[in-house]
Amino acid sequence: MGLDDKIKNAAQDIAGKAKEATGKVTDNEKLEAEGKADQVKADAKKAGENVKDAFKN
Repeated sequence: MGLDDKIKNAAQDIAGKAKEATGKVTDNEKLEAEGKADQVKADAKKAGENVKDAFKN
């Protein structure tokens, strides 16, 4: 996994956590769900990159 990909995935995960927290505080279920979805996407990308890395070695 390239450093750029790691940074992008981490940023998406952090943004998702922020959205989820904001949604909880403001009682906005849609924003909370979007935050959770962003985190899932970041995790999926990270897993995909880890698989690529495993096959490179």
